[in-house]
Amino acid sequence: MFGGSKRPPIEKIETIIGPNTTFNGYLKCDGSVRIDGVCEGGRIETVGNIIVSESAMVAADLVARNVSVSGAVSGRIYASGRLEILSSGRVWGDVEVGSFLLDEEGYFRGQMIMKEEPPKPPQLARGERFSTGDFPLER
Repeated sequence: MFGGSKRPPIEKIETIIGPNTTFNGYLKCDGSVRIDGVCEGGRIETVGNIIVSESAMVAADLVARNVSVSGAVSGRIYASGRLEILSSGRVWGDVEVGSFLLDEEGYFRGQMIMKEEPPKPPQLARGERFSTGDFPLER
């Protein structure tokens, strides 16, 4: 949706919160994290990527380079690279991202801040008007 269509690079996952695991607290690591279980409260922070699988339920803040959500997240998300909310993903909370992808069936409720400056809109001199030649239209 917003940002390029390039997928973030896949990294080796170093930390897994398994499907039968409930985690509560602060987790900080250098590698990528995969969440298949439940995270209640706290914060998960990594310089790598965070993957929230379809079975995961997260009520915590997430900080990473790239975040991919297929499960449910309630909390703030800070992704210096890309946030992907895939078709089964649901996010309730504010996000600050470098780029954003929302699949057609994905759900997002919150406010978003894009870290990179958007391209500047075209400027007109005072009294000047756009003509249809300014915007090429395909017919």
